[in-house]
Amino acid sequence: MIKVNREGPLWRIVIARPQKANSLTGDMLEHLISACHEAHDKAKAVIITGRGKVFSAGADLEEARAGLATSPLWEELSAAVAGLPCLTVAALNGTLAGGAFGMALACDLRVCVPSAQFFYPVMKLGFLPQPSDPPRMAALIGIARTKMILMAGQKISAETAFSWGLVDKIVPEPDRLDDTALALCTPALGADARQIAAIKALAGRSLPEGGK
Repeated sequence: MIKVNREGPLWRIVIARPQKANSLTGDMLEHLISACHEAHDKAKAVIITGRGKVFSAGADLEEARAGLATSPLWEELSAAVAGLPCLTVAALNGTLAGGAFGMALACDLRVCVPSAQFFYPVMKLGFLPQPSDPPRMAALIGIARTKMILMAGQKISAETAFSWGLVDKIVPEPDRLDDTALALCTPALGADARQIAAIKALAGRSLPEGGK
């Protein structure tokens, strides 16, 4: 249900459970973490995307009821993504919800289709967000807008997400999403891995990795 496509220095990590809105099980989270660790010294660019019309609905409902919603695996995953020294792009093929926010927030860049919606209903569900998610979100969109999503439970559109700075580009034609993500990665694919890591460090890794 997690597919890893390796094309030399370009890695695509695909959430492939469209029949369940790409909801994530514990095994899938562990697979995502392992893929990031494996890519650490091998990839110059990593694209994280999903199959179907939803990027990820967050935790699998049955496993969420059994405790997955508050599992440390979510935080471990976002740390693994943020810790990658290469360029990371979240290619959001649809709605992003709940715990799945963490890996997208930890990426360097986020692009999405026009139909994507964004929500993180922890207040409604009675959970706390993963510790690194609020500061990463606030670094992108500000404290008040972060509270709009996490505390006021607002579901925002792709256009609002773009205007707030939560996503960096809306791709008008959904079937061009992968091409758009690839175009963003192309300069890095032709660069030295040490240069990529150095520029990423100078620009600042995704908060709160490394205290930056």
